[in-house]
Amino acid sequence: MPAEGVDLTPSPKILSQNEIVRLANLFVSSGVEKIRLTGGEPTIRKDIEDICLHLSNLNGLKTLAITTNGITLARKLPKLKECGLTSVNISLDTLVPAKFEFMTRRKGHQKVMESINAAINLGYNPVKVNCVVMRGFNDDEICDFVELTRDKPINIRFIEFMPFDGNVWNVKKLVPYSEMLDRVVKRFPSLKRLQDHPTDTAKNFRIDEHAGVVSFITSMTEHFCAGCNRLRLLADGNFKVCLFGPSEVSLRDPLRQGANDHELREIIGSAVKRKKASHAGMFDIAKTANRPMIHIGG
Repeated sequence: MPAEGVDLTPSPKILSQNEIVRLANLFVSSGVEKIRLTGGEPTIRKDIEDICLHLSNLNGLKTLAITTNGITLARKLPKLKECGLTSVNISLDTLVPAKFEFMTRRKGHQKVMESINAAINLGYNPVKVNCVVMRGFNDDEICDFVELTRDKPINIRFIEFMPFDGNVWNVKKLVPYSEMLDRVVKRFPSLKRLQDHPTDTAKNFRIDEHAGVVSFITSMTEHFCAGCNRLRLLADGNFKVCLFGPSEVSLRDPLRQGANDHELREIIGSAVKRKKASHAGMFDIAKTANRPMIHIGG
């Protein structure tokens, strides 16, 4: 969270439940099989359960996931599971409560840990835990996070620190995948690479006799652009084909102006065709204006 906070998007600019479901249906009927609800923070929407129920009933959708800060998730997850939520990612960058409060500018570390355990108890397997690694802040906790996978079906996902507006990115804060991997192997020598799906954004590993999995998302040092099939629809209805690209096209405006499904598909198709072969590289990305990650959604 930036020190000055973030400006909240006025409600009229945010997609309504019906608009979300209509646009989602266009994507799913065009071949999308997985939808992830992300943030800001998706659980603060009062209609999140209804959104999940409608999305989970879309013909052709195989996976409905959520990425959340976990603050209120333990309380809401039983109902969300009833409404068709099939996969859970929880963002947690530190296991130290004081560091958590410094980074997020709020208390709540214990609530996040409770949400992780609640997800496990409800049968989510694996429960994915996203950890952005930053030198001098939490890189000393890498092996502590790996320990979470020993007895629980947790997939800890170490993410290279990426440049976005408001996060004061500096290459000196970046802990590269090779260094993270080296630290883990030294402590857990039985670490073995798993077979990844061609469109996986993560490099996945297992440790002997551990219930969970360890993954690395190497967006900066070993990008996976060639296999990336992710598309992002922001809360305000803007459509991004690359997380790191500044270009966006509004689907909300033509939707509200009466565009039919064919016209909306044309807009979506044109944007996807303009998707570049790879992102610009971390130093150029750092110099490019883009929204804060808290607006884009992770």
